[in-house]
This record gives sequence, C-alpha cells and structure tokens, in this order.
Amino acid sequence: MTPEPYPVHGAGLGLRRSFLGALAERPPEEVDFYEIAPENWIGMGGVNARRLRALTERHPFVCHGLSLSIGAPTPLDLHFVRQIKAFLDEHGIRAYTEHLSYCSDDGHLYDLLPIPFTEEAVRHVAGRVRQVQEILERRIALENVSYYGAPGQAMSEIEFIKAVLTEADCDLLLDVNNIHVNAVNHGYDPRAFLAALPGERIRYGHIAGHYVEAEDLRVDTHGADVIDPVWELLDLAYARFGVFPTLLERDFNIPPLDELVREVDRIKQIQEAHAARSVRSAAHA
Repeated sequence: MTPEPYPVHGAGLGLRRSFLGALAERPPEEVDFYEIAPENWIGMGGVNARRLRALTERHPFVCHGLSLSIGAPTPLDLHFVRQIKAFLDEHGIRAYTEHLSYCSDDGHLYDLLPIPFTEEAVRHVAGRVRQVQEILERRIALENVSYYGAPGQAMSEIEFIKAVLTEADCDLLLDVNNIHVNAVNHGYDPRAFLAALPGERIRYGHIAGHYVEAEDLRVDTHGADVIDPVWELLDLAYARFGVFPTLLERDFNIPPLDELVREVDRIKQIQEAHAARSVRSAAHA
C-alpha cells in the first residue's frame, strides 16, 4: 500500500453527540472535516444514526478508534476489525486512525496503557498493524499517545514510534498536545521530539487541551481550551512539515459549539498564515 495525499484538508472538529443536532441544522463553515470514534456509532439506529448519515453524505469524515488495542498481548478481535471496515465503507470515511497503546487483556480496561518501548514490542505491534491494514484494505495511522509511566523502556519514545511506523509501514496521527504533555511529564524538549518525527508519514493532526495536575504533571483530558505553548508547537510543526489537516478534540466540559468553532478557526488562521508565507517564499525564489 503506497501513501496517498492527505485524506482531508484544513481544520476539523471531533464530532460529539451533544452538538449533533446543532450540526445537522447549521454546520459551521469554519469546519472542513469531522472525526468520530466508530465504536460509538456502529450498530446505532434512530434519529442520531440518521443525522450522522446525513452529515457523512455532505462532509468529509475521518475515524479515530478507541478499542482496537493494537499493542495488547491477546489476539486481535478480527470480528471487530471487520465491523470497522464495514462502517468505514458504508460512510465513505477518508481515514482510520488508532492509538499506539493498548486497552485490553482478557477484557477491556477502559484506559490507554503504554506499550513497553522494546524491539519485541515493535515487532508485535507492527505485525498486528499489517494484519489490520490487510483486512481494512487501507492504510491506518497511529497516534503518538500521552503516557505516565514507561515500563520496560529499552528505547526512547521517539525511537519506538519511528520503529513501529517503519516496520508496519503505516502512517502517523500527530497529536501536538500529547507532545507537550509528555515533554512536561518526562522532562524532554518538545521541539526536539517534534523535529525527529517522520513528517512524510503524517496523515493529519490533533490539538487539544489538558489538565494541570502539578508543575511537573499534565493530564491529557481534552477537557479545556488549547493553551499557548501547544498552539506554538502546532505553528512549529507546520513550519517544519508544511501545513497538514488538523482537528480540535474536546471530550469533557464541552462548551457551546460556537466556542469550539472559534478554536477551529484559530487552527485555520495558523494554516493560512503558513500558506501565505509559502506563496511569498515561492515568489522570491
């Protein structure tokens, strides 16, 4: 499977049921694409299913999964993977992404747990990714996740991410907030981490807010506004890799849709500023 251009463009928003009705009535022009977790919609009927179908017929959508558990020690749930494929096909979903983590053993653990940063784990995860991609008949992208402990750390986080992406030949969902959170929690330079990522594998990006638990502890909640250091890191990512599609996540303390759209519009403003700089640079070349 060869890489394709970005599946969507511009600035996106994670769709939540709390504002599904408002989107159905008046979709904001500032939002170029939407993202959903397929687990929350597979098998759903009724008015919400009809509203979602109407939106996926009119707007570009991507999916960000919650329970594939790509790093789990137990076998992949192949029935679930086939359900995902059917959902992606039915709604014309442009891309499917998941977390570079695991959330199950004999049962679901309802949290995203860190995979040991080891060569054995690289081979284990990459083999599972290749299996998923074969069933889905499409490439997937894995998100650099936030984590609060690193069991069995034989290699660095950046080395582990790059090794998995290379071995599996899959793409990257670049979560900018997670870089900031991990940099604070684990004491590394977020700019250096960003610079080391394989930009050619970026499928699209996430940006979100987080919770400040302590001076040296950030918790990735998606429950607050995006802070300036994270916006600055997004700006730096565009400067290094070029403008890529980027989506705002908000899962808790969800404000009115108009307030979310203002943050989406800020993504768009940063993207447009970089596009304008590129045009000026080309004109003076």
